[in-house]
Amino acid sequence: MHFVVKFFPEITIKSNPVRKRMSRQLADNLRKLMRQLDDRIKVHKDWEKIDVIAPDAVSHLSERIEEVLAHTPGIANFARVQQFPLGDLDDIYQKTLPIWGPQLAGKTFCVRVKRTGKHDFQSLDVEQYVGGGLNKNTDAIGVKLKNPDVTVKLEVRHDKLNVIEELHQGLGGFPLGTQDPVLSLVSGGFDSTVASYLTIKRGIRTHFLFFNLGGRQHELGVKEVAFYLWERYGASHRVKFITVPFDEVVAEILEQVDDSYMGVTLKRMMLRAASVVAKELDVDAVVTGEAIAQVSSQTLKNLSVIDSVTDTLVLRPLITSDKTDIIRTARAIGTEEFAANMPEYCGVISVKPTTRAKMEKVEHEETRFDFTVLDRAIGNRVMQNIDEVMQDLGEDAPPVDIVTEPGDATVIDIRHPTEEEVNPLELEDTTVETIPFFRLSTAFQKLDKDKHYLLYCDRGVMSQLHASHLLDEGYRNVGVYRPEKPKH
Repeated sequence: MHFVVKFFPEITIKSNPVRKRMSRQLADNLRKLMRQLDDRIKVHKDWEKIDVIAPDAVSHLSERIEEVLAHTPGIANFARVQQFPLGDLDDIYQKTLPIWGPQLAGKTFCVRVKRTGKHDFQSLDVEQYVGGGLNKNTDAIGVKLKNPDVTVKLEVRHDKLNVIEELHQGLGGFPLGTQDPVLSLVSGGFDSTVASYLTIKRGIRTHFLFFNLGGRQHELGVKEVAFYLWERYGASHRVKFITVPFDEVVAEILEQVDDSYMGVTLKRMMLRAASVVAKELDVDAVVTGEAIAQVSSQTLKNLSVIDSVTDTLVLRPLITSDKTDIIRTARAIGTEEFAANMPEYCGVISVKPTTRAKMEKVEHEETRFDFTVLDRAIGNRVMQNIDEVMQDLGEDAPPVDIVTEPGDATVIDIRHPTEEEVNPLELEDTTVETIPFFRLSTAFQKLDKDKHYLLYCDRGVMSQLHASHLLDEGYRNVGVYRPEKPKH
């Protein structure tokens, strides 16, 4: 298998040193990600493109490779190709015929050629020669230069011919690690997850900060969506997940702060805490999912008062976005189900929230706030690597049983539906059920209590997270199925 990866256009127009740095970073990122699939997959970079080459022994990973390429920031598009030494025009036609000929039956087509290097022919010569041969020697209806049913794409690069089998759109953006890191405030809803995705896509290493307002289920949900975003779009770089217990802060606000100023005050407390965490991580900016006028605290006047509490830069990628556009993006990136099924939590809800907060008023309200409560919350923060988020779910539950062979147990595939569709789990002599993670808590109650169940996901992180939660809920017929990686 051979894939040709093209850089996002904004990379190619950079100065030579910047382009070299960004393309090198993208190649390094792909090497890390491909090694997680199989270390026999090779990544080679030149000035114009990146080649990802996998031996026939890993052909079963074709769709997984495509998934990685489709979700790695910095890629404009990538093509699955068959590559040959470049011959004459007839040799180009002979190489193209068996690949594209069967797909042209009963269809109109055209041939498009991109050429790089010095040759004794032009791109148009190749298009006419190959097109004429395919028209004469296949069951195609005929050549149609505008809006054909099929476009046969070829690339002539110096002394190589690439016959493109499939062309896929990439994520765009910049390679992860080419920009300074940020700290994203995540609640698990539509807005904060989309904002985090946008910073990751822009090549920004994005850490996650969660303010727990008292809900354990909410914390579990937020960890899941943060892990999903990292694993799907940013797994080339490890990031941190930080939890700050904020229930006492909320209680102090409810008792001491005027009703109309509760929301603004809470946001100011969050930014104060975020600034401390950002400084600890050597991060210069925090990210929020706020959009103008979406809720009362998000008017320009209120945002100005909120931001004045910190010198840390506050980025708001969604500031002018419509809610429908945010939800549409969440659906496209796979976080809609997370947000729609996020457990409810108790927060600060003002009866008549102010939309035009006054600085002197909010400062007066904060004089009644006991800041030792905020300091204690910050001091009790828990910081973890994103791939270790299951470790603080409580010591009361029994340890999770992790097995490499399912035996008589039923395996439950809890992956996101898009992941399960791309790479379905098939096991011989074992019953496999598919229950997405966001329906597991409800669905597990209805399962046969006399049977044993093993949860499965690709990395084993979310499955262990959910198994731990179910054990904590009192279930004892659950474990984790984590198959051994094949040796080679």
